[in-house]
Amino acid sequence: MMRKIKIILMATIISMMMPTMAYSQTNKWERVMNAIIQVESSGNPKAHNPNGDCAGILQITPILVKECNNLLAKKKSKKRYTLGDRYNAKKSKEMFIMLQEHFNPEMNVEKAIKQWNCGFYTTQWKSKSIGYYKKVMKHY
Repeated sequence: MMRKIKIILMATIISMMMPTMAYSQTNKWERVMNAIIQVESSGNPKAHNPNGDCAGILQITPILVKECNNLLAKKKSKKRYTLGDRYNAKKSKEMFIMLQEHFNPEMNVEKAIKQWNCGFYTTQWKSKSIGYYKKVMKHY
């Protein structure tokens, strides 16, 4: 009986903490995203880089959209993002958070910013990513 009560109590505590943990993760990334948005597009959801394929408030590339869809497929989700979703602020932020959850589960702000600039598969930060990091941190 006592064991059953402990299990119920632990399950209750964990279920109460989950929304808080999810909120705090989203809240932390919100600050990072807002800083990146200021550097990338000044908040313009219609922004498009004429020198590349980057688009939207976070200047998302087609490769990042594909990466998000690959992650969704691995999770057996039927949801998929389109290239047009890059122009939707809410969906752009969803993609950013999904990529951070996968490539940066420790929620390291510096890593998040540098990866956004250089890609998620590198650990060798280029000198340009250091400058980019400093520029983003001015808005953080």
